[in-house]
Amino acid sequence: MTHQTDHSELIGFQTSFDLRPDAVFRPSDSDDVIAAVRHAADRKLSVAVEATGHGRPGPVTGGVLVSTKGMDRVTVDPDARTVRVQAGVRWGQVVAAAAPYGLAPLNGSAPSVGAVSYTLGGGLGILAREFGYAADHVRWLDVVTADGHMHHAVPGSELYWALLGGGHRLGVVTELEIGLVPVRTLYGGSLAFDGREVEPAAVLRAYEAWTRTVPDGLTSSFAAVPYPDLPALPPHLRGRYVVSVRVAYTGDDGDQLVAPLRKTGPVLADSLREMPYAESHTIHSDPDFPHTYYGDSAVLSELDAADAGGELLRLTGPDTGAMVVVQVNHLGGALARPAGNSVPWRDGRFLVRLLTMGEREKARALLDPAFEVLAPRTLGRAVNFAFGAGDRGEGLYDPGTRKRLAGVKSTYDPANLFGDGYGVSA
Repeated sequence: MTHQTDHSELIGFQTSFDLRPDAVFRPSDSDDVIAAVRHAADRKLSVAVEATGHGRPGPVTGGVLVSTKGMDRVTVDPDARTVRVQAGVRWGQVVAAAAPYGLAPLNGSAPSVGAVSYTLGGGLGILAREFGYAADHVRWLDVVTADGHMHHAVPGSELYWALLGGGHRLGVVTELEIGLVPVRTLYGGSLAFDGREVEPAAVLRAYEAWTRTVPDGLTSSFAAVPYPDLPALPPHLRGRYVVSVRVAYTGDDGDQLVAPLRKTGPVLADSLREMPYAESHTIHSDPDFPHTYYGDSAVLSELDAADAGGELLRLTGPDTGAMVVVQVNHLGGALARPAGNSVPWRDGRFLVRLLTMGEREKARALLDPAFEVLAPRTLGRAVNFAFGAGDRGEGLYDPGTRKRLAGVKSTYDPANLFGDGYGVSA
């Protein structure tokens, strides 16, 4: 295990916030994690854990950082349709390991995201409406808690329930086993429109109406992005306000289902096609380079696309002078099914995610008014999409879930070695 005080492990995908711990541990196995946690506990130092740095809640000063990047073993059991992943594994590794067997994980849109941290926050994946949250498919987890001991958490236990949905501050999960699904190919891609030729609010209204007609097995999202006019961007994106609908579906009638959307207006780009699951990351084409960003989310009971949706796009569009990424995920389907974990807001119909660049206070001044427009229909927020907004604990859990999480926290981390858990204190 590497124990250091320099900053070589501190560069994460989200570069908005500095990590300045007193010490950095880079474990190579579970014994190293135990040693790191005991080191921190003996010195009464706080512990932060990071694999890839995609969803940093904010800056970290002092304490111990456990960087799990070196724990990257992936083991597929094709007969059981499961995969075991260590704490530093990224989803791209799992997709590649499962593909030869005609299997797929319930990964998200970006292959560089850490599989374990994503799953602990619930895990809203490419095929989420068909199969549910990634957390719903976890068989077991190994976790080192604040007392420096390893626990094997299985379904039915309080620790298992709490880790999956609220596990970011309960310990260091060193490995988990999760189910794979028999998916070799899918129908997916995006339909993009020029937001200066087609009214963005009209596309959003058409999208919301369309979601009421599709089967539970079809997963989709709406996005609106005002791209700057920069040479580094592809020519068809420079200076454009691009409005798009992204689709992922394992059925054989995808073209027929998407046909109504093609009538919305002139199509700027159409990438919808049958594809190997290994190419599913091209549906969203998320950035693959570290950069500065801040964002938050709102889980909605409904989306009033005619009024609130139009105002949302007005407040985040190109006239703001900033690049604000709007994404609206269609929820429901298998995501609404109850499960033995702490993933909240399963009755939500949409998830709105807003993300922008720049310093946190300026970003909040831009995004907060947009979230206020959505407030009447907002159930809560999503832990995995609090990009820099993790200091705002309100709304991440319903009162009952929050109380139960606090009870588990008081059992396994009464001194808050791992912090206050996004507003869940011991």
